[in-house]
Amino acid sequence: MSQVLILAVGQRPPGWVSTACSDYLGRFGRRLKVELKEVAPARRGGAQRTAALAQEDARLMAALPGSAFPVLLDPRGQMFDSERLAQALSGWLAQGGPLALVIGGADGFGPAMRERARASWSLSSLTFPHMLARVVVLEQLYRAFSLLHNLPYHREH
Repeated sequence: MSQVLILAVGQRPPGWVSTACSDYLGRFGRRLKVELKEVAPARRGGAQRTAALAQEDARLMAALPGSAFPVLLDPRGQMFDSERLAQALSGWLAQGGPLALVIGGADGFGPAMRERARASWSLSSLTFPHMLARVVVLEQLYRAFSLLHNLPYHREH
């Protein structure tokens, strides 16, 4: 069975985010194992951006299985329509180890995480709050999964 790990910097999401994430996580059933794991953000202040990024990178790397195929959620990443995301998802899952979709902190990713990444995905040219990005990632993951398995969730208009 394929496995997807969503690593997200940030803790204690608002109730509506937890509810939405739980809803999408439950939709995969036994067909795809999807787990959301939170990583504590680094403290920020003044000129400590580089140190905060390094600390978050270290925490993300520690939570990332060695055999994982990490895909960064990054504004500089590749944008997909639904069909192309489904194709990309199929390819990412075919890499063997678990697929790790990684949502960075307030300042994104440092060099260590960027070097470890195998791909990057941009949700939009818009900027989303990190908690909302979790919901969007899960919804789009479910939509792509539905396309790959001919489930009725995705409908073209």
